Amino acid sequence: MKLIIKSVHFAELQHATDDEFIERAQNRMEAGDAAAMFNLGCYYQNGTLGLSQDYTKALELSHRAAELGYASAYTNIGYAYYHGRGVEVDKKKAKHYYEVAAMGGDATARYNLGLLEESEGNTNRALKHYLIAARSGYSQSLKRIQQLYLNGHATKEEYTKSLQLYQTYLDEIKSDQRDQAAAANDKNRYY
Repeated sequence: MKLIIKSVHFAELQHATDDEFIERAQNRMEAGDAAAMFNLGCYYQNGTLGLSQDYTKALELSHRAAELGYASAYTNIGYAYYHGRGVEVDKKKAKHYYEVAAMGGDATARYNLGLLEESEGNTNRALKHYLIAARSGYSQSLKRIQQLYLNGHATKEEYTKSLQLYQTYLDEIKSDQRDQAAAANDKNRYY
């Protein structure tokens, strides 16, 4: 089972240096921008853009972003508790933070809850989480539902439903602009 951590949400803007980019992000953070707090937390978590890896700082920034209502930050807090990154391992707290993030609409947290339920043998609950994540466009959930189907823990109808939910999501977000971006760079593919 591989739980997923959220990654940076805003595109890495054109900048002359990593220092300049970090300075801009810090200025946004000081102005109360939850996304900037979240992103800086990701940079500290991963030790990128010239910042040294600092799990404690990453967790602090995730908490600040979460307090401002940034649901994805709760996912990273859950990940920190699950893996002991900057805190003692606490699976119960990890699950709690994933639940808070999932209630806030975070598909990664919903997927992680599915993984946790599946690892505990609660395949029906896992399937429900995966279906919600698929409806939110989380493609990894399709793979987990397919595996549940192949292992006899999901019906063909449930697997078909997950594919339909995911296709509905793709239809809802489809646009000419997204198609052009995907054609220009595979990193922008959304399907």
